[in-house]
Amino acid sequence: MTITHASHLNDQELTTALRRLAQDEREATVALIVHLAEFDARRLYEPAGFSSTFRYCRAILSLSEDAVYNRIEAARAARRFPVIVDMLLARTLSPTTARLLARRLTPGNHQELLSAASGLGKDDVEKLLAERFPEPEVKASVRRAPTVAVAVPAVGAVVATLSSAAPEVGGAIAGEAMVRCIPAPPRPTVRPIAAERYEVRFTATQETREKLRCAQDLLGHAVPSGDLAQVFDRALTALIDELVRRKFAATPHPRGRRGQAKESDNIPADVRRKVYVKDGGRCAFVSIDGHRCGERRFIEFHHVIPRAAGGKATVENIQLRCRAHNGHEVDLFFGPGKRRLRDDVRELPGRAGEGLLISPLRPAPAPASFRTERTSPSRPSPRPRATPDP
Repeated sequence: MTITHASHLNDQELTTALRRLAQDEREATVALIVHLAEFDARRLYEPAGFSSTFRYCRAILSLSEDAVYNRIEAARAARRFPVIVDMLLARTLSPTTARLLARRLTPGNHQELLSAASGLGKDDVEKLLAERFPEPEVKASVRRAPTVAVAVPAVGAVVATLSSAAPEVGGAIAGEAMVRCIPAPPRPTVRPIAAERYEVRFTATQETREKLRCAQDLLGHAVPSGDLAQVFDRALTALIDELVRRKFAATPHPRGRRGQAKESDNIPADVRRKVYVKDGGRCAFVSIDGHRCGERRFIEFHHVIPRAAGGKATVENIQLRCRAHNGHEVDLFFGPGKRRLRDDVRELPGRAGEGLLISPLRPAPAPASFRTERTSPSRPSPRPRATPDP
């Protein structure tokens, strides 16, 4: 598409062209939402090597995060209630207002609620939803806020700037222009402020702040300044090491394998360690065109040859998969419909409830025809005890 300058148009031509372009944009947006709904329902992002429609749209379609979020939520709502498509075309709904309404729409109320929201903007739809679906009162609280615009810890609010040094504040500035309370940010913030430097801002409880103080005291010899960036870096390093040890049995001093029964579903610790190193702690699914997923959230152990088909828990047969691609592998091996279906309304990455209902770090459940029946409805049959290797 060739975009020319509009300076050569007279006033009437410019106004007409602007209206035409706005209409074309709206129709293109609605068409994108309709196609996105079908793309999402068919899970075509999975064979392309992505763990969600959100990540596919960001990487392949190059849409902004806000645009992707609004359009995916609108697409899923339109698939449930097709009248939304007509309202989007008629401009009585926008992708933003459709997204706001999506989680409140039901088969019983969607006609009345969509009619009430028709033609309203974002603020008015938010007020409408607050009136129709009131939330509990916000609990009253008393919070101390900083009185100067510098990054200092305060009760109830911890502000950590990951930079080399804090800025100095002159007496005149501190005494005049900066004497006003600055409210805490409404949500956590991580933003770059320089090359390889980020500002990290979040609200913490009194208990968390006391833990921070305790950590600063215990690190007094190693970090005499009590620098928050160093304290948090050490804390996160220890947390990651602990999580990797628990989830993947990663340890510098592994113990010898004790052996286990052949029928056991357990994945031995040494296998988990080696698979974690082999796949780099990321989803190892690779699409036909060579794109690797690489997702790190909701990682599970995947049997290349499923257990139900005789697959063993060996390093060669175990790989890491995200939830989406673990379920996708089930569909590829057993055929569509064998994995558990997700809810109609799905969350985007980073939000609770996103993904399939499969336990973390567990292979996808085997089809019913391959499962072993329990001998008692109340108590499962006992597992054979593990026998050590001779």
